[in-house]
Amino acid sequence: MTENLAQIAVDLARQADVLSFGAPVSHVYNPLMYAWKPHVLYLNRFGTGSKEIILVGMNPGPWGMAQTGVPFGDIEMVREWLSIEAQVDSPPVSHPRRPVEGFHCRRREVSGRRLWGWARSRFGEPENFFRRFFVANYCPLCFLEESGRNRTPDKLPGREPEALLAVCDRALYRTVLLKRPRYVIGIGKFAAERVSSALAGLSVSTGRVTHPSPANPRANRGWATLVEKELAELGIAL
Repeated sequence: MTENLAQIAVDLARQADVLSFGAPVSHVYNPLMYAWKPHVLYLNRFGTGSKEIILVGMNPGPWGMAQTGVPFGDIEMVREWLSIEAQVDSPPVSHPRRPVEGFHCRRREVSGRRLWGWARSRFGEPENFFRRFFVANYCPLCFLEESGRNRTPDKLPGREPEALLAVCDRALYRTVLLKRPRYVIGIGKFAAERVSSALAGLSVSTGRVTHPSPANPRANRGWATLVEKELAELGIAL
């Protein structure tokens, strides 16, 4: 079978889905499984051809990709700017405080609103942005604690992350070989570290930009201006 983004995503979804995680994680969502329809629309519409720059996020947020299947998938931006909307099923076991409602969810994801909002403001139409860029998540899983709190992959205890990192590193490596970017940029510290580790030895420039999360004080002081400055410092002219 010819390598493509959909096949990489299928393999990543299946390999990640069999991993197990203990306390404090109580629920694990794998949107590449239950939100496959909008995800594959995203890949087929915006992931074709080679890419100059790949931006790599950490993992799905409970109000973003966990609902829409799209990285940084704020529902309004996915529906209105990316023009993607499709059926989203439910995870096998749902957290009562973090239900997956798909495109009916009324919550917004601030990180996604900022990232896609910047892309829309700077590039206008999605096709202009995706002509050079692609956005992916390093890890496909969303981790929730009993309280409903989101737990990020960098906070998994003990040796739990080892198998997960191996699976995710392999998928990122395959993606880079396929898309042949000049730059692979981690969004936030964890993603940048994984990018650097997973792609060691490849002829590609790696780097880091600030994560647009509202939990990041720097992002709350004008993330769009900040990320353009950081991209410029990495040699990426917009």
